[in-house]
Amino acid sequence: MYDKEALVALVRHKALKFGDFTLASGKKATYYLDGKQVTLDAHGAMLVAEGILDLLAERGMPDAVGGMSIGADPITSSVVTMSAVRGTPLAGFMVRKEPKGHGTNQFIEGPVQPGDKVVIVEDVVTTGGSSLRAIERAEAFGLEVTGVIAIIDRMEGGAEAFAKAGYELSSLLAITDFGIRPPGL
Repeated sequence: MYDKEALVALVRHKALKFGDFTLASGKKATYYLDGKQVTLDAHGAMLVAEGILDLLAERGMPDAVGGMSIGADPITSSVVTMSAVRGTPLAGFMVRKEPKGHGTNQFIEGPVQPGDKVVIVEDVVTTGGSSLRAIERAEAFGLEVTGVIAIIDRMEGGAEAFAKAGYELSSLLAITDFGIRPPGL
């Protein structure tokens, strides 16, 4: 069962750091969310998977979930595993940053086929750039992307970028759940 308050407490304890940081988007920030501290924690992985599966059940189950390696990999694994436990098995896939240069030489890895309906998963969304690249590569493979689910939305333009591209962002948490006010609010 998803427990939002337990996830907030775990993120606050393990993943939320304060200081001067440069984010993947290139933006400067006074706080950093290290999602892997939660997604690679047994209890955190379970909470994240349960929350994402609840969101998927509300919006309609896709055929698969996946996202940009390496951040999305533990999220994908936990969601796929918990989906089997719940009796609603989903496939998972990974989007490579670069094709591996041998074998199939593809950006997409996993048991998915063109035409499958998929949801992109992400740990932290700031501007949405990483997930938009994952969407581009998934669609080039032939997957039908139906939306994006993040663990935490920093509320710094990601939702708007997805909406402009025709996708809906859902998140388990927002930065405001930690008493942090995003820029412009």
